[in-house]
Amino acid sequence: MDIVRFGVIGLGNMGSSHIKYLSEGKINGAKLTAICDIDPDKLERGHQIAPDAAAFADYSALLDSGLVDAVILAVPHYLHPPMAIEAFSKKVNVLTEKPAGVYTKAVYEMNEAAKASGMLFGIMYNQRTNPRFARMREIVQSGELGKITRVTWIITDWYRTQGYYNSGGWRATWSGEGGGVLLNQCPHNLDLLQWITGMPCRITAKCHVGKWHDIEVEDDVTAYLEYPNGATGIFVTTTGECPGTNRFEVSGTLGKLTHENGVLTHVRLSRDMQEFSYDADTSFGTPEKTVETVEVEGVETAHPGITQNFTDALLHGTPLLAPGEEGVNGLNISNAMYLSSWLDRPIDLPVDPELYWTELEKRIASSKGKTVVRKLENEDFASSFNDSSKLKRS
Repeated sequence: MDIVRFGVIGLGNMGSSHIKYLSEGKINGAKLTAICDIDPDKLERGHQIAPDAAAFADYSALLDSGLVDAVILAVPHYLHPPMAIEAFSKKVNVLTEKPAGVYTKAVYEMNEAAKASGMLFGIMYNQRTNPRFARMREIVQSGELGKITRVTWIITDWYRTQGYYNSGGWRATWSGEGGGVLLNQCPHNLDLLQWITGMPCRITAKCHVGKWHDIEVEDDVTAYLEYPNGATGIFVTTTGECPGTNRFEVSGTLGKLTHENGVLTHVRLSRDMQEFSYDADTSFGTPEKTVETVEVEGVETAHPGITQNFTDALLHGTPLLAPGEEGVNGLNISNAMYLSSWLDRPIDLPVDPELYWTELEKRIASSKGKTVVRKLENEDFASSFNDSSKLKRS
């Protein structure tokens, strides 16, 4: 293979962004050869952006066309697993938008299909291209922080208006979107959380439904995380707070990392705090500490960076920065938060796939579309992806 022929399925806000940078030749070794959407208006707008790409109203027809080596899936959440599974069955490589899916049962099936097919599978976790988060991961995994003791992420600057939720009948519904702030705005945060600090083993959470908006899913969440080594964590998020906060802290026995307002700060302790505690002959002393702003190399390459990495993996065997199979990790965390809130008890991870699906089905059965739907015209959704300190998601 000399060049990767891409198709983009789903031409909404993100799909349009993907076809734009692909058609502009910004991905070395890649060519946009096909686009697809069931909405004729979106397909026409996509054709205007990428006039040389073949246009399809049926994604199966695109997969059967022989025009693509890989597809980018930018469709509603529930459709990611079934579309990916069909693509794998037809020997087409897949790069899916996040989240991997709505419930882990379907995502495990997708992962198995990817493995059996031998096709490349990636997920659009573009925030892994942020050099500050990559450096946080390096520091934590190197042991520089010692034993991790606490993880805290307050991510409450996802403020959304009622008009945002009214812009689509599927938005913020169990049947259309499968969840609220956890599944729409926070997949990047939950991925980074586990990518940097590892997976928690138990979660207790309260997910408040329609606390700040007229919606049937959660818009305010507080979760308590427990880790295998005894560390604990807090994850707080909402779309109903303004001004909000975005502060990510990882504390260990040898110091602390803090990411806030695009700045990464590293506090280093001269001695392990637990050892100091038992050796100290004073009641209130602390280990000496130094504080530094961590300078990082490189720039965040965002969505094009993930697509370039995926292309390089196909052409040159470059390791994937965001393997698709890892999408189930963040989803396990959000599924555990939902299930804990629904059942009012702690949930061990990984989540029982059948139990979660059973509980989700109950909510889908009672789900109602919006009676007030108002399209938002001329809003720059793409700009919300460019502020890495906010990790915004339309």
